[in-house]
Amino acid sequence: MGAFGRNHARIYHQLAQQGQAVRLVGVVDEDPARADAVAGEFGCRAFGSVEQLMTTHSEVQAASVAVPTRQHLEIARALMESGVDVLVEKPLAPSLQEGDEMIRLAQSLHRIGQTGHLERFNPAVRATVPIITQPMFFEVHRLSVFTPRSLDVDVILDLMIHDLDVVLSFVNSPVKEIRAVGLPILSAKTDIANVRLEFESGCVANFTASRVSTERVRKLRFFQPRQYVSLDYGRQDVLVFSVGEAAGTPSVNPQIKVAKPPITAEEPLQAELRSFLESVRTRSRPLVSFEDGHRALALALEIVTAIKEHGHKIHLDQLHN
Repeated sequence: MGAFGRNHARIYHQLAQQGQAVRLVGVVDEDPARADAVAGEFGCRAFGSVEQLMTTHSEVQAASVAVPTRQHLEIARALMESGVDVLVEKPLAPSLQEGDEMIRLAQSLHRIGQTGHLERFNPAVRATVPIITQPMFFEVHRLSVFTPRSLDVDVILDLMIHDLDVVLSFVNSPVKEIRAVGLPILSAKTDIANVRLEFESGCVANFTASRVSTERVRKLRFFQPRQYVSLDYGRQDVLVFSVGEAAGTPSVNPQIKVAKPPITAEEPLQAELRSFLESVRTRSRPLVSFEDGHRALALALEIVTAIKEHGHKIHLDQLHN
C-alpha cells in the first residue's frame, strides 16, 4: 500500500462503484497502520500478508502486485500458487532469471500474468497504434523532477522502461545495436541517461530519461514514410503531420496536412485494470503480458550494462569519486 498500491485500490473501488463486475475484498501491507488507512478509505479489509489474505478470502481471483521490485517474484508466486491471476508492476523483476521464473509459473499454473506497463494504456498511445506503418526514427524524452521514490533502481528501470516497452511494441523488430551514456547525479544510481537503439528493420530510436530535471516532460515523436507523429503522454494527445499530393498538384509542392486522431479520455491506470480484469474473466492473453514485460526488462538491463561499460571506458568511476 505504497503510493502506487493505493492507486490500484482506488481504481478497483471506483470500478465496483461504477457497476463493474468486480469487488475489492482486501489490501495487504506489512505496515498495519498503512493497510488499515487504505482499507478504511476504500471499504475493504486490511491484511498483513498474502497468506493471511488467502486464508480469510480464498475466493480471491485477481490481485495487483505493487511491492518493491525485489519482492515481485516472491509475492506473485504466493498468489499464483493460491490460484490468483496477477498484474505485476513494472519492471517485471530485478533480473531476467526471476522474470523467466515468473513466466514459467504463470504457464504451469495456467494463471493470467500481466505486466504493469501503464503507458500502453495511455489514450494517446492507443490512438497512435492504428496509424503506425513503418516507423524509422524516434525521439523520446521522459524528464521528471527528483523524488526519493524508486531510488532502489536507476532511471532506466524506473522511467525509461515505459518508453522502451512502447517503442518495442511500435517497431516490432529485434534490437541490433545499443549505445548508451548515463550519469549518477543525486543518487548512487544512474539518474540521467541518453540511449540510441538501432533495430534490425533499420529504425533508429533516441531516448533521454532524467529524474533530475526542473520540468516534467513525457513526449514521443517518430517519423515514418510521409508522416511525422508527435505524442504527448501528459496531455494525452497526438498530432499527425502527413505529406500528400492534392489532385493536379506537382510533387515538388507537397501539402502538409495536420490531423488529431480521436482520443478516448481515460485515466491510464483505470484502462489498465479494466483490461486486466477482462483478461481474467475471458482467460485471454493480456495486452501487456509477462513476456512483454520480460522483453522490456531484457532491453533495459542491456542498456544498464552498456552505460556501465561506457562509464568504465571514460573512467567515470574515478571522476565520481
